[in-house]
Amino acid sequence: MDTDRTIASGQGWEDQTRMAFTNVGKALRAAGADWSDVVKLTFFVVDVSALPTIRAVRDEFVDTARPPTSSLVQVAGLFHPDVLIEVEAVAWRP
Repeated sequence: MDTDRTIASGQGWEDQTRMAFTNVGKALRAAGADWSDVVKLTFFVVDVSALPTIRAVRDEFVDTARPPTSSLVQVAGLFHPDVLIEVEAVAWRP
């Protein structure tokens, strides 16, 4: 979902994953943080076979030399039938 609450209908894994990461980045900035402060990511997905695509997009946002700890959870469905992925991030600032 975009920040204007538009559902990502018709978009595939790459587009939805990039949108999710972009939205997390906006939330981080609003809290005075950035991707370097993220220590944990959790991915909720409807199909784990998309993991290579998810990782490729993730690597556009995080430090690939020191990526945050991650968990992947396959779910039967998300809040809308067209949504393929949700991303949860935990950030820590000293």
